[in-house]
Amino acid sequence: MLQQLVHIPDGPALIEGMLEVPDGAKGVVLFAHGSGSSRLSPRNNYVAGVLREAGIGTLLMDLLTVEEDNEYKTRFDIPLLTRRLTVATEWLKQHTDFKALPLGYFGASTGAAAALQAAAKMGKAVVAVVSRGGRPDLAGGAALRQVVSSTLLLVGGFDDVVIELNQAAFEVMSCEKELSIIPGATHLFEEPGTLEEVARQATAFFIRHMP
Repeated sequence: MLQQLVHIPDGPALIEGMLEVPDGAKGVVLFAHGSGSSRLSPRNNYVAGVLREAGIGTLLMDLLTVEEDNEYKTRFDIPLLTRRLTVATEWLKQHTDFKALPLGYFGASTGAAAALQAAAKMGKAVVAVVSRGGRPDLAGGAALRQVVSSTLLLVGGFDDVVIELNQAAFEVMSCEKELSIIPGATHLFEEPGTLEEVARQATAFFIRHMP
């Protein structure tokens, strides 16, 4: 398996990430973490590990520089996060070894909004998007209506407000879509077995949409 620390330029900024791709990979999933988190997020890394076991490559990135992440408001700058994710997608598409592989996004919390905005921009270049406890509403109605990537929204059963926000976003979207509520889970999926269920459903969804 390829394991490579990568640095992707976006103007003067560098997006740092860990690219891990199994031999014979079915595709690659780019991760967009939520505010206050990073590519070292234990939850995203757990999901990424399950994806790799299923033969799907992963790119976990810090979409903000250290200086940017220290600014609280920048953590919620969805257009900036979207641009960084789009830049990383374009970089990966140009990579000789992976440019023919299907691409997907996995977004958590505010990262889900960036993933959906980026998917709207990238069109059919992104085959699937999975949101974990996400805020798809922050992507905005215009972007949600433009998404053509198959989309799975995963929400904890005890995450009442976020369930409502996901249901509202779900109604706006016209792509192939699923909304799955994980019983017994709160926003961070800390309860026993809930993160495992997220990883199981996400992996099955990506495999289904990566030819």
